[in-house]
Amino acid sequence: MFDDRERQERIAADRLAVETENLFAQARMEELHQHLTAAGGELGSRLMVLDESGKVQADTFLQLNGTRLTIPEVVGILATGKTADYGVHMLDEGTNGSRRFWQPYNEDAQWVSYCTAALSHGGKVIGVLVLSSPIQDMMQRLFDLQNQMVMYFLIAAAAAFLLAMFFSRIITKPIASLTRSIQRMGHGDLSVRVPVKGSGELRRLSETFNTMSEKLEMLDKSRNQFVSNASHELKTPLATMKILLESIIYQPEMEAEMRTEFLTDINKEIDRLNLIIGDLLTLVSMDSKTMRLNRSTFSLAQVVTDTAHRLEPVAEKNNQELKLSLNDRCEMYADNAKLTQVVYNLMENALKYTQEGGSVRVRLVRSGHDAVLTITDNGPGIPKEDQAHIFERFYRVDKARSRETGGTGLGLSIVHQMVLAHGGSVSVESEEGHGSTFTVELPIHQG
Repeated sequence: MFDDRERQERIAADRLAVETENLFAQARMEELHQHLTAAGGELGSRLMVLDESGKVQADTFLQLNGTRLTIPEVVGILATGKTADYGVHMLDEGTNGSRRFWQPYNEDAQWVSYCTAALSHGGKVIGVLVLSSPIQDMMQRLFDLQNQMVMYFLIAAAAAFLLAMFFSRIITKPIASLTRSIQRMGHGDLSVRVPVKGSGELRRLSETFNTMSEKLEMLDKSRNQFVSNASHELKTPLATMKILLESIIYQPEMEAEMRTEFLTDINKEIDRLNLIIGDLLTLVSMDSKTMRLNRSTFSLAQVVTDTAHRLEPVAEKNNQELKLSLNDRCEMYADNAKLTQVVYNLMENALKYTQEGGSVRVRLVRSGHDAVLTITDNGPGIPKEDQAHIFERFYRVDKARSRETGGTGLGLSIVHQMVLAHGGSVSVESEEGHGSTFTVELPIHQG
């Protein structure tokens, strides 16, 4: 808008300067005034001619003749050597002065534009032509547009703020919920879960948190159950020993044979305590990842043969048959002591829970890069509902019979952990009333 108006006024001012500079130089003031009046009427503008000192010599409005005009557009030509200049001013009411364009809009103020052009004669500036046009309508439209733009900006900013608040609540609500859940978990509530909504990273974060919560809750329940079971197992032999000792203390006249029997029972209970504590320490070392495998090269078949030899007295005592079928030596690079304990626990367990006159079959074969050890008995078997828990700590299928046989409920759990430490697996297949088969698969690593 301003560029177009400025260009038109500059063209008009330059043309008039060329037409009037000779008239002004020859002091033909009447012809000059007539020419300016005619041109001002055509342009709808006010025209003035100033001399080289800035004093008005001709004014189509006949108001400022003899007055020095000090607007910047005039000074720029007379003092700095410009040939043309242009500016927009807001006139002060009741004065001939002006203020620059950047002043705020005032409905009562008068806005004008000044376009100046140098009047030259003989290569020397002898005056200035001033073309002044009222631009009130244009300025009002401009400021109306500016006000509308400010209003639109405020509306857009408010809408953007509301949208930002809305979307920020959508985004931060799951995070706030997750934060509250973490705080609840920090206060001991491991049952807390967060709703899984939306998609992307927040959904995966919620799912991961819920998975972690479930595992922590299961671990906490397992820990509590473990502590409860361990306390119970330790309390039982202690209670038995207390009863036996009190009987000895408060019956000083007890027969020697009875006293010896009581002391023998106390010794057995001490052995049982030692066994439980040893098993617990083994499991603790496995849980804390401090247990290391002292690997060496040995024959797993030899381990099975030696273990069977150690358990022969137990089998003969109960008139049980222990059969070995070793199809391969299964030379391994593993922890001899720990795998010996695995084999011993499984074979002892099979003999312990097999009725008198029963049989236990031990078979060792090589399958690819794995050694497969199976131990089968023809005992009472394990109910289906118990098989999923058989490797849990302190879990017993028949608690009364387990205590009679001196079991701690930790043997199979130790077997499971030691086999996993070697990168193998252990499983059980059983049918109630038809015996059980434990299968251990171990990778054969060559040292």
